[in-house]
Amino acid sequence: MTRQISRRTLLKASGAAVGAAAGIAAAGGPASAAGSASLVHPGLLHTRTDLDRMAAKVKAGAAPYTAGFARLTANRHAQSGWQPRPQAVVYRGSGTPENYSLLYNDIHAAYQNALRYHVTGESAHADTAVAILNAWSATLTAVSGSADRFLAAGLYGYQFANAAELVRDHGDFELARFQEMLGKRFGAMSDDFLVRHNNAVVSNYWTNWDLANMACVLATGILCDDRAQIARAVDYFKDGAGLGAVRNAIPVVHDDGLAEWLEAGRDQGHALLGVGLMGTFCEMAWNQGIDLYGYDDSRFLKGAQYVAKWSMGGQVPFTASTRRKGAVGGWSGSETVSAAAAVDPAMTRPIWAMIANHYTRRRGLPATYVTRIAGRAAPEGGGGDYGPNSGGFDQLGFGTLAFTRDRASTAGGTTATSTAPAPTASASTAGSASGSGAGSASGSASASSAPSTQGGRGDLAATGSGDVVAWTAATGVTALAGGLLLLRRRTRARQ
Repeated sequence: MTRQISRRTLLKASGAAVGAAAGIAAAGGPASAAGSASLVHPGLLHTRTDLDRMAAKVKAGAAPYTAGFARLTANRHAQSGWQPRPQAVVYRGSGTPENYSLLYNDIHAAYQNALRYHVTGESAHADTAVAILNAWSATLTAVSGSADRFLAAGLYGYQFANAAELVRDHGDFELARFQEMLGKRFGAMSDDFLVRHNNAVVSNYWTNWDLANMACVLATGILCDDRAQIARAVDYFKDGAGLGAVRNAIPVVHDDGLAEWLEAGRDQGHALLGVGLMGTFCEMAWNQGIDLYGYDDSRFLKGAQYVAKWSMGGQVPFTASTRRKGAVGGWSGSETVSAAAAVDPAMTRPIWAMIANHYTRRRGLPATYVTRIAGRAAPEGGGGDYGPNSGGFDQLGFGTLAFTRDRASTAGGTTATSTAPAPTASASTAGSASGSGAGSASGSASASSAPSTQGGRGDLAATGSGDVVAWTAATGVTALAGGLLLLRRRTRARQ
């Protein structure tokens, strides 16, 4: 059965409209402080408590923090002599004069220097981070290119925000100018992608495309104190139409506690990227009092466990599926995935320490496969430690240093389940700020008024640059209908 999705339905489903029942207070954080007046700063991947813990542990010579810090100090991006190379226009994608490597190298230099400053207190590193961020906010006018421009907006937008959050109180940092640049050049483009998907059917882009742009929207909202933008990102995580929404990214839950990661049918590298991005999204939300780690009976944990087991060479089930592809009102096609892709157990990304420490240390939950793969990846490095190409810079990294934590315990010494910080806005507050979802507050342009730049209906990327698509069909496999992924459930009904 084919089901057509109206423009109005797509806008609502993709989080452009935020209702009172779908806002931040309903996201799983403690409701008692839902009306708190201000956001937590620093409050993206790291809070003040996190930064103080890193500094204290390194000063005390505690393992494994010292090993994680050694990886940071050895990285060439973490040196205070780094010189920025800002560009007026950043291009990513085939057919364009690509220069985006300049951007991601500078972002990682800013982040690593800022992190090193918080651990050591050496002001030269903070000054270097600020100089990099100021140079870019004074120069950048556009992010452009092929469809890959949306990957650039999403990935580098959330990373830029995290670097800036670490130095937002520095006396020389041009915070307002940076917020304006981030909102207009990155946040608005990511907002637009989640609504329009580059004028493609909603399932045209794999999970990691959505997740990168979701992370950018959320991070921009937090850095710019924009509750409406935060609410749109949270709502999309829960109920978005695209493949980055949690039930679409992790469509099948099995009785053994594992949940299939959709992109495992594509390849290992992109599945790992997706897990890292969803973990990043959940961590940033957690630090604002929004528990998405635990949303839908800890669905993300089940998906992360699945990917961890599979990536280490374990056997996992996979439910075949077909997704629709193509332009709205234009060309169309479909792609079928019927089995989990082959894996290289040696492949790694610096994504696991954050996830393992949340579930096992903060929450006291078992996460056998995640814990095991985190141990294999430790001590985690960052951008520049995983190859020179863009994939080695998709995560900020250094999780061994940044996310290792003691198990939460009560005064009596027994293990306790810690809770997220107090939420910072109620659903009604966030919803009223955005109205129909067309506008947002500081630093963020309207999704509906931010047209995609450079690229028309033929400018679509179904799987990312350079990927070859197998155009296949399989008997008995449920197809995509109207852009929504429909999967047979082999065990229990979706929760």
